[in-house]
Amino acid sequence: MWREIKTAARLLKWNQLRIRAGRCPLCGRTVFVKLRNDEMAIRCVQCRASSVTISFVSVLKCLVPNLKSVYVYELSSRGPLVGFLSREAGRLTLSEYFDDVPAGHFKGSAQCQDVQNLTFQNNTFDVCTSIEVFEHVADDARGFREVHRVLKPGGLFLFTVPDLEKHETVERAIAVNGQIRHVLPPEYHGDRLRGHHGVLCYRNYGMDILERLALAGFTKTEVIQGDDPSGWGFTRKVLVAYK
Repeated sequence: MWREIKTAARLLKWNQLRIRAGRCPLCGRTVFVKLRNDEMAIRCVQCRASSVTISFVSVLKCLVPNLKSVYVYELSSRGPLVGFLSREAGRLTLSEYFDDVPAGHFKGSAQCQDVQNLTFQNNTFDVCTSIEVFEHVADDARGFREVHRVLKPGGLFLFTVPDLEKHETVERAIAVNGQIRHVLPPEYHGDRLRGHHGVLCYRNYGMDILERLALAGFTKTEVIQGDDPSGWGFTRKVLVAYK
């Protein structure tokens, strides 16, 4: 709760504060609050989902209307999306990446997985989901291949990354033999485990990410614009790849 209060205080601009009733795809009837004119500053008061997560779940529910019948792998272990999937998915596996924990082992209740080298068997999951993960993966091509490997034939990979406004992806940093070489000034993003500026951004994706997914073996790729039940005009493009 204290973390959420600090986050809200950091985002809040009083002259942009707005409140509106609506229906959240994660939790139903609710109230939305806009702390300022930014997609991450719009929240469902009831489940705490941001406009990014709300957009994502609106697409997920459209493409997979019977989540009770599928096995989902989510590349995180906490947050509003995890809460939604815990209630709605038939089976669910969660993970986090920890630098100091071997893949497949646990840190507390969270299993460590490196998406570049997953420990799961081939053809395990029906659906894989992630929000704002792959821009932080050093070798994203390998990560995409691993997601493809662990999905069942006909499986879906749904995820988001920031921006997608340009055609070509811009590589900001490259990992070579365990060392990071910065091509552009370092850019860091926040997450729940590492704090506000705790995670290096390796790249800013463009729409050519669809080509990267095709090279990883996915047979069809598309971009679907998520819903905006708050009515403030903040939605996110959701990437969908079919095995």
